Amino acid sequence: MDVPHEFLDSWSNYMYLGMVAFIILGFLILGYHELRVLMIKDFKEKYDYVNLHEIKYFWYAIIAFIVAGFMFFNTIATDMIHKSGMTWFYVRLFITTSFAIIFYFIFFSAVRIYYPRFVEKRLRKLRNRPRTSPDGNPMRKLSEQEEDAHLETSMIEEELFHSVDYDVWIDEKTGYKKIEKYFAYQHSEECPECGYFTFRIDREELEKAPTENETGLFIKHFKCSYCAHREGREQVLARLSSNV
Repeated sequence: MDVPHEFLDSWSNYMYLGMVAFIILGFLILGYHELRVLMIKDFKEKYDYVNLHEIKYFWYAIIAFIVAGFMFFNTIATDMIHKSGMTWFYVRLFITTSFAIIFYFIFFSAVRIYYPRFVEKRLRKLRNRPRTSPDGNPMRKLSEQEEDAHLETSMIEEELFHSVDYDVWIDEKTGYKKIEKYFAYQHSEECPECGYFTFRIDREELEKAPTENETGLFIKHFKCSYCAHREGREQVLARLSSNV
């Protein structure tokens, strides 16, 4: 079947322009995300933003690049299609669509399995970056033993009975204090079975509540979203002090 030259030339031009547009879109998505991170001054707010949005925006950029690749490969071998007929146009369209779908699922798995490792590294750096008080003084992050004196009873109970952790930063010159709350269940770690960064807290169980005389037992149940490996980890809870 003869192929109209005008149709193929227009197709190739639109595919090329679309490729350029989606490449630019992909970089704009990444740039927008990094700009938002840069504009947030408070490290805890920056931490929360990265934790909620980094993987999402990275995945949107990957989709844009996949579409750009699809469009680029639909501009290849146009001269051969001019000579050989419309059949090869549909063959090219079928092959490029198939590869686009294949790459979609490959990158989907890669982003889900591997990218959280890099996000967690970034989050750890943000969580431990030195804070500065409103007066411009450097703040010190208190140790686990020191911070309890600065936490309310309800906060201490949250740390005991839930996957919640509090960081306490203090300006020792002025006494200014900043308390930051983190949720362990929002984060992934390396699965001991498959080795991927897809191991998260699935549920928590208070096996035995601590008292002033006896320690308690808390069990965190983990599940891997990739290989479905499950594991329970016991955590001994310290005896309650008289003021809790």
